[in-house]
Amino acid sequence: MDLKEVMATNLRRLRHAKGMTQEELAERAGLSARYIGAIERAAVSASVTVLGQVADALEIEAADLVRRTLPDSQAAAPSERQE
Repeated sequence: MDLKEVMATNLRRLRHAKGMTQEELAERAGLSARYIGAIERAAVSASVTVLGQVADALEIEAADLVRRTLPDSQAAAPSERQE
């Protein structure tokens, strides 16, 4: 999965978790709903500026939008991780 797809998946998941529509997110981020939809479909690559605007609108860290998550079978429990 490329980074565009990671961001698309994370954006959709985080937006739904906040109970926001694409239109609400777009308004808060100062973007168009059509552009938010394109990001969620991984049809466009968002710039770092847009990444920041979307993160601010969702009240999250920008890194949360591009963080790859491991499948549960591959994720180590906190006590098993090495520092």
